[in-house]
Amino acid sequence: MGNREDLLAGAKRCLYEKGYQATSARDIAAAAGTSLAAIGYHFGGKEALLNTALVEAAKEWGDEMERALAADLDSDLTPAERFEATWARVIESFTTHRDMWTAQFRLLTELKALPDEGRFLVTALREARRELAQIFQPTPPADGRVIGSVYHALLLGLLSQWLVDPDDALSSTDLIEGLRAITEVVGTPGT
Repeated sequence: MGNREDLLAGAKRCLYEKGYQATSARDIAAAAGTSLAAIGYHFGGKEALLNTALVEAAKEWGDEMERALAADLDSDLTPAERFEATWARVIESFTTHRDMWTAQFRLLTELKALPDEGRFLVTALREARRELAQIFQPTPPADGRVIGSVYHALLLGLLSQWLVDPDDALSSTDLIEGLRAITEVVGTPGT
């Protein structure tokens, strides 16, 4: 690996261990085994490096999810069974990527003190919503904003339950059962 890759790996480790605000440029350089100057040379500064590391970590999870969701699911599954199987795989990823998700949640609590990163995160979130729509719904609406936002809300809600209380968090079976109960209450459009 070169300095740039080492810096990204070191920044991810620091994000996972310390969080965004508590991570210093010295922490990253030490974790990467590089000089402080390398951060400026390759990324222009600590914030740009941390932002890049956050996006890369989220993309790695997204790529893993796409691979997991593209893996053989029985073609005879009903849409509801496919939905449940898909969410089972997503929930499984919460334990394998716990550090990344903890860092993401920690960053959300720090955003008020990080206005530049907040603007950066808004852009990244909009893209994530579109990607979620494509991952979870084979034929999402044209812009995917609303359906992607609903999937994002489900994702963050389930994730927060798994981070705080994994023993009592919803399973994919619980999720679909709950969604069915909600659908009974709200009905279908026009009813």
